[in-house]
Amino acid sequence: MAISKERKQALVTQYKELLSSNSALIMTAYSGLSVKEIQGLRSKIRDAGGSFHIVKNNLVERAFNEAGVPIPEGALMGPTAIGFASEDILGVAKAIVDLARDVEFVDVKGAVIDGVIYDNRQVIQMADLPPLPVVQAQLLSVIQAPARQLAGVLAGSARQLVSVLNAYSETEAAAA
Repeated sequence: MAISKERKQALVTQYKELLSSNSALIMTAYSGLSVKEIQGLRSKIRDAGGSFHIVKNNLVERAFNEAGVPIPEGALMGPTAIGFASEDILGVAKAIVDLARDVEFVDVKGAVIDGVIYDNRQVIQMADLPPLPVVQAQLLSVIQAPARQLAGVLAGSARQLVSVLNAYSETEAAAA
């Protein structure tokens, strides 16, 4: 069934809005997925703060060109779906890559994150990184480590000083 010219323009406008409002686009081939699997993937991506849209290649290519967003080479060949992320890019990438590992019909084509093109291998490596809250906790632990060590040294020195003074007072009391 043919799409009217007005509907095509509306889709291009919608794609441009998605491109401009999200900092990451993860492009996938989804051929052969069931509706239930697509809905499950959309739910996981939504939980990560993103969205997942099946797109028409020629219309999304027009939106990419109008928005000035680079297109990964070969990403718009065959059935294409795009995972959009604005905050938790790793969460969206992880949801897509996990499904691609479980289902042979899904293949990561590439990504555009903040205007930089990434190939499928780099997207898979990103998905293997720990989630953002874990990375933040690890960073906080590294930042706090010197302060904890300094507090331990100062507390140890104070304990030693108290022990020396206590021993001195006991010897003085015994001598008197």
